[in-house]
Amino acid sequence: MPTLEPSTPYRRRKVSNARERVEIVRGDITELDVDVIVNAANKSLLGGGGVDGAIHRAAGPGLLAECRTLGGAETGEAKITEGYQLRARYVIHAVGPIWSGGKKRERELLASCYEQSLGLASQNELKSIAFPSISTGAYRYPIELAAEVAQTTVCEWLEAHELPERVVFCCFSEGDREVYTRIAARALGD
Repeated sequence: MPTLEPSTPYRRRKVSNARERVEIVRGDITELDVDVIVNAANKSLLGGGGVDGAIHRAAGPGLLAECRTLGGAETGEAKITEGYQLRARYVIHAVGPIWSGGKKRERELLASCYEQSLGLASQNELKSIAFPSISTGAYRYPIELAAEVAQTTVCEWLEAHELPERVVFCCFSEGDREVYTRIAARALGD
């Protein structure tokens, strides 16, 4: 069973190869061969539309049953569960902010989703993690701004931590993949 609350310190050290540890792909996050996938969840953690619904459908009823025991999550928070019928062993459920024009701490809350997800992966000694584009669907966070927050937050984490060793940004559309690739060139210094 994965650690649900912080219990061990993150493994920290200065790491200079963030560029080599990040991948950007277009595809179905439920099909990726990684240790953990991140779900762009709602506060109930009980499934919904978009990537949230796709993950719940692919994982099967065990995921919903476990999520019912977690008591939901607040915006910016992340919780971990088993992966059930997914290729990934675990799912991290991160509740992103609803876009309100940037006036309600959306950037801070979105960054927290990535930081908490990376922290849970590190605490559970998971080597690979895949993120969707959190909050850019029904929550209307502008893709350019969300990609910048995601890439910057992940790069800062990777520069200071050993785990995870591999981070995948899994984009639903080719247009989103192009945005993430363009932002990565700036964030990773390419």
